[in-house]
Amino acid sequence: MDYFSILEAILFENLPQKKFKMFDDFYKNFLENNLTFNNNYKAPKLNAPSYESFLNIVKPTALPPIKNFKSIEGKKYLVHTILHIEYSAIDLALDAALRYQNMPINYYKDWLEVANDEIRHFLMLEELLKEIDGFYGEFDVHKNLFEAMQQTPDFLSRMACVPRYLEANGLDQNPKIMEKLNSNRDDFNIKFIKALEIILKEEVDHVKKGDNWFKYECKRLNLDPKETYFEAIERIFPGSTKRKMDLNFFARKEAGFSCDELKFLSKKEDCF
Repeated sequence: MDYFSILEAILFENLPQKKFKMFDDFYKNFLENNLTFNNNYKAPKLNAPSYESFLNIVKPTALPPIKNFKSIEGKKYLVHTILHIEYSAIDLALDAALRYQNMPINYYKDWLEVANDEIRHFLMLEELLKEIDGFYGEFDVHKNLFEAMQQTPDFLSRMACVPRYLEANGLDQNPKIMEKLNSNRDDFNIKFIKALEIILKEEVDHVKKGDNWFKYECKRLNLDPKETYFEAIERIFPGSTKRKMDLNFFARKEAGFSCDELKFLSKKEDCF
């Protein structure tokens, strides 16, 4: 059984439950060393997200803001928004584990662990959504994370821009959402906060994995990690290094960011 050909089928599968079952079987075989690696494999070009057949995709500017944490509709929309991020993150992890050949085995292990976590996050949030009679696909979604995959086919850009930029931004936003939910406490929001606490803790580890492999590649190519990181995110996300960012310093430090990086991104004189 070839690792890459099976994983490609999982990445492009457009039925969530079938995708998860395929991954579960594949992951067990990976952990039991039942797979072979055809390092002549070339990953196909990404043309459309796997969810386009069952979700209505719009531009991010067409989506309403998240501002109501009390009404059922507001709760549904917030959970659905984060649920879609988690589903997109599943494909991000699968593609990272698929697209790059001849990597150390721990690289594939890391990103399959991330995919497994993201599937668990998705299912956890989907259960919450079902509690309030919601479902995945009830609201429009954007495809920003998919487009980030398209824009970063090379390994160095992918590790810099996806885990170390997009996913790291989630470390900043998660506590802000929990704070708003906490100020509107009810039974549902308490359960939602507990789910977000689990996600935040595990997302720190995901960003750390990306940090490790980004620095691995910088070392291999004899590049300065800090300069390379800022160049990469500015190239893919113009203006990202110019704006003042409100950062979760503690989580980002845990995930591998240096004090100099945090000061530059936050435009502050310290990193506390």
